[in-house]
Amino acid sequence: MAEETVQKVVFEHEGVFIHSSSDEDGIEQDLLVSGSLRIVDKDGEIFVEYRPLEDTVDPSNMLCAGKDSSSVMEWAQCPGDRSHQLLETQQSYETEWDMVNAVSFKRRPCTNGEGSLNHSHERSRWAFTFSVSDLRSITVKEEGWSFLLFKLKDSSSPSSPSSPLPALHFHQGGSREFLDSLRRFALLSEAPDDETCLLVSTPNKALSQSFENLLDDNNFGLVHKFRKDPYVTTLGSFSKVTNYIFDAFRGTEEQHQRPPEEVADLLGEVIPGLEINQQEEPGFEVITRIDLGARPQVTRREPLSAEDWTKHQDPEGRMIKIRHLKQVIFKGGLCHAVRKEAWKFLLGYFPWDSTLEERKALQRNKTDEYFRMKLQWKSVSEEQERRNSRLRDYRSLIEKDVNRTDRTNRFYEGIDNPGLVLLHDILMTYCMYDFDLGYVQGMSDLLSPILYVMENEVDAFWCFVSFMDQMHQNFEEQMQGMKTQLIQLSTLLRLLDLAFWNYLESQDSGYLYFCFRWLLIRFKRELSFQDVLRLWEVMWTGLPCQNFHLLVCCAILDSEKQKIMEENYGFNEILKHINELSMKLDIEEILQKAEGISLQIRSCKDLPESVSNILGFHTEVSGSDPTDPGSRPAPRPAQRQDACSNGHGHLRETGSHNSCKVAFIS
Repeated sequence: MAEETVQKVVFEHEGVFIHSSSDEDGIEQDLLVSGSLRIVDKDGEIFVEYRPLEDTVDPSNMLCAGKDSSSVMEWAQCPGDRSHQLLETQQSYETEWDMVNAVSFKRRPCTNGEGSLNHSHERSRWAFTFSVSDLRSITVKEEGWSFLLFKLKDSSSPSSPSSPLPALHFHQGGSREFLDSLRRFALLSEAPDDETCLLVSTPNKALSQSFENLLDDNNFGLVHKFRKDPYVTTLGSFSKVTNYIFDAFRGTEEQHQRPPEEVADLLGEVIPGLEINQQEEPGFEVITRIDLGARPQVTRREPLSAEDWTKHQDPEGRMIKIRHLKQVIFKGGLCHAVRKEAWKFLLGYFPWDSTLEERKALQRNKTDEYFRMKLQWKSVSEEQERRNSRLRDYRSLIEKDVNRTDRTNRFYEGIDNPGLVLLHDILMTYCMYDFDLGYVQGMSDLLSPILYVMENEVDAFWCFVSFMDQMHQNFEEQMQGMKTQLIQLSTLLRLLDLAFWNYLESQDSGYLYFCFRWLLIRFKRELSFQDVLRLWEVMWTGLPCQNFHLLVCCAILDSEKQKIMEENYGFNEILKHINELSMKLDIEEILQKAEGISLQIRSCKDLPESVSNILGFHTEVSGSDPTDPGSRPAPRPAQRQDACSNGHGHLRETGSHNSCKVAFIS
């Protein structure tokens, strides 16, 4: 018996029209075919379906409300003129909503019993289904309302219609919701020569699944989020990486190895926006092999105690000797008793030069602001939420993620744990704070340690906001932050150990995509919970350079390179080995080595310009002066797509697009 197809409707909207023409009694006239538009998941393949409803609409008596809902517009049709003209022209501020209140439709008459059959034939004529993978582009146009034109690829797929698809007219709104839902499964990007045309790209299904397996071992969908998909995918295990991804990058035995540009294209399919250019374009800095000299030996110290923290406050509560204080935190971290207060400064929630009274006033104001935002989603009725698909999806995803975030930690373990309620409420309120981003899988991992330390809903929220200002690019649709960091990490590794980088490159691993999860959620899944607290507070000091987390990656890879190279690990073995490092890393050893690497690079007299820019050696972060911007985490850049975020400073790509890239010559 054949296995039953599993079908799931992920989007449905009625009141979508096709403007058709029919010829009755020799008179050609326009008709509105009303139907239902759906996005359907059939065994993991996504389809768009349009099905006409029972009644076809004659627009001759169709009325609709104007923008103020007090004036009514009527459709008029002149003989021989098949275009609709408005007797009264009114443009809404939101043109998609101009037609939202259609108040009457005229049904086509059916006579002699034949109308029913003809009507059914007419409806089936306009029904169509196609796979999203067969979709080339969508043209979005406005005519007082929105209508969409679908263009399919030249495909012989049985799921694709053989004739051109009719335009779908959204007289009652819903086009934006449809496109938002479609973005869960495909990347929609504006065509360079036509702002009304959205180009559609979907990842290779098998390759995408393998890449998801690379990222997580706890059904944690992250890659799809970067295709604007916060709701669909759960991921498998790193150890489940299939041979397909190996074959996809390596090619057949006869081919030996795919060309670098083809590998880049494959990666671009899996991670939209990760366009790694293989060509030496103008702007590349050509560098010979550089002798960095011996790596300095460094030591770590004990965590900062509560007594030492108090010594860095004046009588009014202002923090003093900030540069020294940050240095002490960087070298040893904080004892847990100090974290609740110190993290607020490190994250920028509290200004370093604020008095105790000023901080109390700030907390009162921030408490009011938080609960005003929380009330926004708390006061949404069930009926309202049924008409707000985005809020429903955010809530569903948050509830799913909260129930699997750090459940072995005492703060979140057990059923009906109040910590889980706070985690949920803070993430829902963040959706109100940042409507554009909303909730993205992975954000619960960033909030969990902060809430654990703060033990306070309001303080945890505002510290989380500050952390998200640093991490925002990691979760944006175009993935500019991840793209930039992978390029920068590759640049640093080539400088530090060209032989190791060449080995990784020979195994099709030179893009370092196995570090993706490290960068995405700042090693949250790689370290024990307490080690995550230590690493984050060290990185939040902004010392000893920008992008210190990239040097942490280099330190881990430096520790593992001998085993990888001696065992002659290939593509799959490298992925598996990196995954198995989770919960086995010594954070103090890693921090010690990463600091040594930073000192080694800084001491190089002939350091490449691009490396200096990555690590911020030209714009040193200073903490000696409370008024110095370097004492505070950098604000979110106004144009995020142009910034390389590191959490404490931002390197803007100026001039050449390759300012973060380096070409090395052995």
